[in-house]
Amino acid sequence: MPAPIPRRAEHAERQPSPGWNSRLLVLVLLGGLWGSAVVGRLVYLTIVRHTAYRQMALRQQQRIIPLNPMRGTIYDRNGHELAVSLPVESCFAVPKQIKDPALVAKLLSRILGIPERDLQKRLNTDSTFTWVERRLPPETVARIEELKLKGIYFEKEMDRFYPDRDLASQVVGFVDIDGHGEAGVEYEFNKQISGKPGELYVLADGLNHYYQRSERPPVPGANIELTIDQNIQYIAEKQLAMEIRKTHAVAGSVLVMNPSNGAILAMANWPTFNPNLPGDGTPAARQNRAISDVYEPGSTFKTVTISAAIDSGAVTSNEIFNCQMGHIVLAGHVIHDWHPFGLLTVGQVLMNSSDVGAIKIALKEGDATFYRYMRAYGFGSKTGIQLPWESPGLLRPPSKWSGIAIGAMAMGQAVGVTTIQLIREISAIANGGMLYTPRIVREIEVNGKMVRPVLPPPRRVISATTAATMRHLMEGVVLKGTGKYAQLDGYTTAGKTGTSQKINPVTHRYSHRNYMSSFVGFAPVSNPAVVTLVVLDSPRGKTWYQSEGGWTAAPVFRQVMQQVLNYLGVPRDLPVQPMVEQSARLRSRRPSLSRRTAALEKASLHATQLAAAAASAKPRIVPRGMLVVPSLLGETERAAAARCLRLGLRPRLEGDGLAVLQRPAPGTVVSRGARVSLRFALRPALVQVKSGSGDAPGN
Repeated sequence: MPAPIPRRAEHAERQPSPGWNSRLLVLVLLGGLWGSAVVGRLVYLTIVRHTAYRQMALRQQQRIIPLNPMRGTIYDRNGHELAVSLPVESCFAVPKQIKDPALVAKLLSRILGIPERDLQKRLNTDSTFTWVERRLPPETVARIEELKLKGIYFEKEMDRFYPDRDLASQVVGFVDIDGHGEAGVEYEFNKQISGKPGELYVLADGLNHYYQRSERPPVPGANIELTIDQNIQYIAEKQLAMEIRKTHAVAGSVLVMNPSNGAILAMANWPTFNPNLPGDGTPAARQNRAISDVYEPGSTFKTVTISAAIDSGAVTSNEIFNCQMGHIVLAGHVIHDWHPFGLLTVGQVLMNSSDVGAIKIALKEGDATFYRYMRAYGFGSKTGIQLPWESPGLLRPPSKWSGIAIGAMAMGQAVGVTTIQLIREISAIANGGMLYTPRIVREIEVNGKMVRPVLPPPRRVISATTAATMRHLMEGVVLKGTGKYAQLDGYTTAGKTGTSQKINPVTHRYSHRNYMSSFVGFAPVSNPAVVTLVVLDSPRGKTWYQSEGGWTAAPVFRQVMQQVLNYLGVPRDLPVQPMVEQSARLRSRRPSLSRRTAALEKASLHATQLAAAAASAKPRIVPRGMLVVPSLLGETERAAAARCLRLGLRPRLEGDGLAVLQRPAPGTVVSRGARVSLRFALRPALVQVKSGSGDAPGN
């Protein structure tokens, strides 16, 4: 038998093939590369792009809603609130949470009065926040909340409110929808008043459900106290509005200043507006024309001409000038006076407002001296009052003057001023020659304490002797000159009238119809407490004379000053004249009165005689619980009301000015708490007493 072939062992070790080793190596390499890529990507995402992705996550999860701070309160000098901030609800939406924007827009449109299309635009977005409507009244908020709409929320904001509406509106100013000051003190001190805004943080999950909220509260703004007195402001605005209605003037301003420190007590402008609804006002109504309007001052500027000449020694107050019967030739131009005057002293030039006399005085002092004093008074530059958009006026240097310029400036032409500049100049004459920076802000809150702003110190413009001389000359203007209608009862008064022609915008020549009429003055003369300036733009009168400052602006000055001095309790330096004497004085100055007016004045005389007789009669016995009605005739509204309230009577007031009619009559015995009806009028001559049956006149 053949030998058996030996079999290969089954468990012998197999040798790996070269192909298998290659595949394993590739697999290891690929795994290493993949791992490196993953690690690299993780490093890139967690380290390199950490900040960016963190911010992205926050944007997706966090909603930031700005929170406006409470603006500081604006007060008048007596602590009366002129501007306050009140919390209100504002409605906002998270569009991603709203499943049916069309339906939500339709429901909200009915409540808010916003077009449905506009609301759909706001809600059909990918944004996480959008305002629906801001600063809603409580009843509107309640109606929206009743709908329980998903994605509609509310947030408290601060709304600006002006309790006195249009009172001092151009001074206080207003804010926009975001609470930023747009005019007046609100704009000038916006940084201090507005405070620092806060933020509301809201976290949302992947389904846009809010699950956490926190906030950084806003920092309230600083409070501000103005120099304005709301009572004096009301008097100025009321009298200005009455004269505007009477004369149909286009516009006007009344400024009241304390000459001893430059504090503005009232800054009234017409037309005016309601800062709660600033959009309803016109640009002209929102303009503070007392500091922005530039006009030719006319004869009020003669106070600069004459005071500069006296202070520089060029003339004396008693020096005589030949006014050449009302005309003078200057650089080939004939200038006519308003009246043919002959020889006049410097005081008479001011008293009669002679243009020729003023020109001759200016020629004697010379261009350089005249310009130096105009600049010293502050004309041609801003006063620095703490309000925006003040105009510097217009004053050219002598190098740019024409041959007739000094003559035109001497009588208040060819120079542009603002009312704040002019009252500042007159205040310097009133206080003894010191020029103060006008101020409208009395105190401002700094670190919880009220602090007075630091202003430049006053500087001397004219000597105290020159100022005293000018006060005496300006008193003559009121006593014997063009300012007779400005005379006050119980106070010595000084002032100056002004009437300047406006430039016709079409012909670029002086208009023979439109004038700027003004009066500026102060009282009492020896120690002035208040300076008041009245400017009327284009008042209408039957004649030119009835449009000039002495006829239109001077009576407004008188009404404002009489009430302001009484309100401030300034001591009188003249005896108060009886109403009959006032009536006689007014009749001697004004044109012939109507039959009705004459009859009323006759009743006034009869009433005064009855009152005098009652005063001399024996005193009556008044039953317990009763009292005798005093005579309130001739009193201002405030004084009469205060006196009634002190006695326990209920006043009923009608009209403006001084009390001219009273019922029950003075001397009537009434029970405590009885009503006393008083009628006020601008002309004190029209004083009456209406007596019912059994009413006994008395003091």
